Amino acid sequence: MSIPEPTQTPDGPAYEGRLLDRRDEEIVDQGAAFDIRTLVTRRGVLGLAGVGLGAVVLAACAPSTSAGSASPTPTTTSGASGDDAVSVGEIPDETAGPYPGDGSNGPDVLEDSGIVRQDIRSSTDGGATADGVPLTFALQVIDLANGGVPFAGVAVYAWHCTAQGEYSMYSSGLEDVTYLRGVQVADADGRVSFTSVFPGCYSGRWPHIHFEVYPDVASITDSSAAIATSQLALPEAACAAVYAEAAYDGSARNLSQITLASDNVFGDDSGVLQVAAVTGSVQDGYSATLVVGVDTATTPAAGGGQGGAGGGGRPPSS
Repeated sequence: MSIPEPTQTPDGPAYEGRLLDRRDEEIVDQGAAFDIRTLVTRRGVLGLAGVGLGAVVLAACAPSTSAGSASPTPTTTSGASGDDAVSVGEIPDETAGPYPGDGSNGPDVLEDSGIVRQDIRSSTDGGATADGVPLTFALQVIDLANGGVPFAGVAVYAWHCTAQGEYSMYSSGLEDVTYLRGVQVADADGRVSFTSVFPGCYSGRWPHIHFEVYPDVASITDSSAAIATSQLALPEAACAAVYAEAAYDGSARNLSQITLASDNVFGDDSGVLQVAAVTGSVQDGYSATLVVGVDTATTPAAGGGQGGAGGGGRPPSS
């Protein structure tokens, strides 16, 4: 089996669109951080395993990307409680940004009776519907304070911008619209999933999805009760394919002006624990998965709707 060859880019050698950490070394010698960041599919892991890649590290830290399922299936080990446990790092705390809609800076969608829903493409009143390439994204929340078992029963509030890079409840003309926001309660395996559309890329930020994790659904009306606030990053290859569509006018240009390493949210480590595994196509829609480690023994360092450091660029107002 041949060793994969890097692609030469103006910024240096790259593999699957990601610059090599060790430019003078082969792809299989880039180290665990690069291996995790590329989030190759299980087929890719098996193929590279034959040339020495640390597949065990990838299996432990990245979700399954099988085309038939949107739910992450991490490699498990026995936990102290006897339940399945998974080895995963704590998701980095990130700002909720200036458009959270969680009541921390004014607008509050979490008071709406229809906010607990799986399909977030329409407003909670069933009115306006967002357009764009279909995207299902799934998170598996892991309870690190209890040995890495699935965090059943937590409530996850997720939100993101439109295909045009705007945010409901904030952007001009969308103040009374509540689409692309919703809450799901984790099942016994700690899993939640949302049906949505692929978010656009606005100037100054890498394409992303915001989320807050609450102890339970009764806690969502108090934004200060969130036990984790973070962001999911979407991989470059899928973004590039989606942004070639007319509905995403401007996104391709904005994407070309930023990288995961230069983004002021993901730039600390290029989103090593935040880049989702994505499968699918523009024609059939995409599925994204991410394992989210939450440690209630630590104090959240971010959150709230005040923007602040790491808030990143602002979407267009119209």
